[in-house]
Amino acid sequence: MNVEQARSIIIKPYITEKGFTKIDKEDVLIFIVSDKADKKSIKEAIKVLYNVDVKGVNTARTIYGKKAYVKFPQGVARDLATKLGVV
Repeated sequence: MNVEQARSIIIKPYITEKGFTKIDKEDVLIFIVSDKADKKSIKEAIKVLYNVDVKGVNTARTIYGKKAYVKFPQGVARDLATKLGVV
C-alpha cells in the first residue's frame, strides 16, 4: 500500500470529548474512514501514514460516516494525537 491509497482510506481524525477520554484511558484514536475500508486495510493505512504499530481496529457506521476505533500500544495514541494537532 502506498501513501496515496492510505490517504484515500483514512479521511480524518474524529475528536469529541469522548474521544479525548479514549485517548487518555484506552489508547484509542477515532478516525473517519472510507465506507469501503475494512479493518485490515485501515490497520495497514495507519501504519503507512503515521509509522506506528496498531493493536486492533473496530469499526462502526454512523451518520458521520464509517468510524474506525484504532487501539495503539500504551502511550502511542497520545503521541500520535499530539503529532496530528488534535490534543
